[in-house]
Amino acid sequence: MSPRLRIARVAVAAPIRRLFDYVVPPDMSLPTPGSRVRVPFGERHSTLGIVLAVADSSDIPRQRLKPIGRALDSEPLLPASILSLLDWAADYYHHPIGEVVVAALPPQIRKRGVAGVAVAFWALTPAGVGADINQLKRAPVQQRVLQALKASPDGLAASDLARLSRRWRDAIDGLVAKKWASAGVREPRLPNGAELMSPPPLTEAQKTAVDTIVAARGFKPILLHGVTGSGKTEVYLRAVSTVLERGGQALLLVPEIGLTPQLARRLGERLRAPIVILHSGLSDPERARAWLSASSGKSQLVIGTRSAVFTPLPRLRIIVVDEEHDASYKQQETFRYSARDVAVMRASRESIPIVLGSATPSLESLNRARSGAYAYLTLPGRAGGAALPTVDLLDMRRLAVDEGLSHPLRVALTETLARGEQALLFLNRRGFAPIWMCFSCGWVAPCERCDARLTFHRANARLRCHHCGAERATIDTCPNCRQVGLHAMGQGTERIEAALARQFPSAKIIRIDRDSTRAKGALERKLARAHSGDADILIGTQMLSKGHDFPNVTLVGVVNADQGLYGGDFRADERLVQQIIQVSGRAGRATRPGRVLVQTYHPDHPVFAALQRQDYDNFVDYALAERRDTGYPPFGYLALLRAESPKQDSALQFLGVARAIACRLPRDSTVQVMHPVPSPMERRAGRYRAQLLIQSPRRGPLHALLAPWVEKLSALKESRRVRWSIDVDPSDLY
Repeated sequence: MSPRLRIARVAVAAPIRRLFDYVVPPDMSLPTPGSRVRVPFGERHSTLGIVLAVADSSDIPRQRLKPIGRALDSEPLLPASILSLLDWAADYYHHPIGEVVVAALPPQIRKRGVAGVAVAFWALTPAGVGADINQLKRAPVQQRVLQALKASPDGLAASDLARLSRRWRDAIDGLVAKKWASAGVREPRLPNGAELMSPPPLTEAQKTAVDTIVAARGFKPILLHGVTGSGKTEVYLRAVSTVLERGGQALLLVPEIGLTPQLARRLGERLRAPIVILHSGLSDPERARAWLSASSGKSQLVIGTRSAVFTPLPRLRIIVVDEEHDASYKQQETFRYSARDVAVMRASRESIPIVLGSATPSLESLNRARSGAYAYLTLPGRAGGAALPTVDLLDMRRLAVDEGLSHPLRVALTETLARGEQALLFLNRRGFAPIWMCFSCGWVAPCERCDARLTFHRANARLRCHHCGAERATIDTCPNCRQVGLHAMGQGTERIEAALARQFPSAKIIRIDRDSTRAKGALERKLARAHSGDADILIGTQMLSKGHDFPNVTLVGVVNADQGLYGGDFRADERLVQQIIQVSGRAGRATRPGRVLVQTYHPDHPVFAALQRQDYDNFVDYALAERRDTGYPPFGYLALLRAESPKQDSALQFLGVARAIACRLPRDSTVQVMHPVPSPMERRAGRYRAQLLIQSPRRGPLHALLAPWVEKLSALKESRRVRWSIDVDPSDLY
């Protein structure tokens, strides 16, 4: 009798929508679902895979089954609850299960072979502490590393050692071999000192919100709608503190990397608990170490961006999603999931409360609250007695402009600086100017790879595409008419910064955008200067519009409020209102009154009327009525099939075939399959893009069509000639 088969069903990071069966060798213990293995895959001898199930039979003939090469974990890295969540996500977003599961692991744990990859720090042993560095004269790199370790009793991370020498790995291995150094996992530290800050008094609305959240049992989605400066973070903090005191863990999601340090610092000043941060700005070893600390239960609080939603937390008792409306929660490439929506599903599956907070909640969340699906809590007033800022619309049709700044805005800046207060100017366009133009013939510098114009960056005299990243040196002779002397047209943050420096020469100006904060730690340093008062005027993009508390900012100027007014996407108005309300909320958050000046050429538009009255609910009524008429979310469900190819017609041809297949499949009569069209920006990064929209008034019939459709598309020969992806619940139609 032949021995019984032991089969492991393995997820591999490949664009194939199924698991792969492998034989477990007789001398190997049966791997547990959630553990990592090395397997042969295609032409590769060793590929990382995650075991999702074990069985004693396979549909694949025995002679074709390959054996597992190596088991990497004695215990699963991903528990059953996370595997179940990932399986749901792969099914809901119609994405290959292997890519979904492997994406849930930090990069270093994906790349390296053993769980010890998180050991990214080394410290001296007692023998190393007493070692004489002169013994290493013939090994200068080891000598340098030993000297650095002696100066750092707490040890050094891989990133620290890499600064000493490119050959640091050989050097540290040599010290380990001498038993002068050892590797270890650094335990999470308490981020606070001996003295914890006293909590501020709560308003009645805050107290009601905290009591409601703390009393919640089982799955309870709660929408916390609080005006800017109303103290939503304090509500989160009190609720999280109660969970931690009871021995549980908490997950706090934020939309931007820039919000994590200040939030961690504030929580660390109040909570005596180990906190870790998870986001893509960390080094691979730092992310792996934080992830393992959280998944082992050592860290009680995880503050993270989008991907942190998949972090295993054995004692998770609450999830908080701050700025729940933010589009950054939607992954825009490969596995296109919404971290907010996945967080709600995770809370449901783990039967815990989830708090969704925002000053400008999404229409979807507000509609669920109005229908009773979500509990609804409001913080209608600012904490500490501060008043909401006054909002004035500046009609730019009747005002003279100097470098994008109107006379009333310049006067307000002068008065603000004279009082020793700070001002913030918002312009969601980086660079010096969005157009590099010839005045003689009208030629505008184009991106050769995109249907877009190049943006002029004066700091390094470059023309750069903000869509594909292509750049070139500026040119001074028009290639069309040979006229000499080209000009920058329009305003970006660089240009506003230069104009402010000229008009207010004694003012300290800080610009915060993606260009000025590329270096590691640059954003934190600039924000620290702003908080310390070492800045008179802040100028920036949406990086400044949310989550930041600048007590001395009393004036906010929105330089070009019309920029997003007539976007082609159905969410354009909603995004514009949210953005301006968020940035307006930076003004007058302390005892001094705040003022907001909005420069617009369309002061009569309903969006600006709602802004001036600070009546977000009125805008929501108007926007929901419009969505109801069009069948767009939250009154309908969408999926977008995208395709792109270097050849101009290939993407549209593929989508034409795809539509024909969809129309032949059985489907509910309410599901509409639109005709394929070129994307609003058809050519991007040298590839031609097109899209096909599926719309349905109900979620179920939409997915009933998507599941077999995606399977058939994967089998098409045409699908290998284009890049294609399905985007369920797209955040935009671009």
